[in-house]
Amino acid sequence: MAMKLVKKTAEYSIYQRSDDRYAVKGADKKPVNGEEKVKILAAEDLIKVSVPAEPVAEAPAETDAAEEASEEAPAEEESAKEE
Repeated sequence: MAMKLVKKTAEYSIYQRSDDRYAVKGADKKPVNGEEKVKILAAEDLIKVSVPAEPVAEAPAETDAAEEASEEAPAEEESAKEE
């Protein structure tokens, strides 16, 4: 599998793999992975990083829906008993 050198600095080398993904190797020739790799590729404008939506805003909506469902359930049971 041949990799094409995209950029080389004193700290790291960036390669483009045959599947169009990127590999980053440190000055010690060992692969760089995880958050450090993402930071390097984003700084070189090779990838775009999006910030995930905050789940805190969604939590109250789920709670409200659960409360509404629990309030409706007893009403349905009562109407079934009356028949």
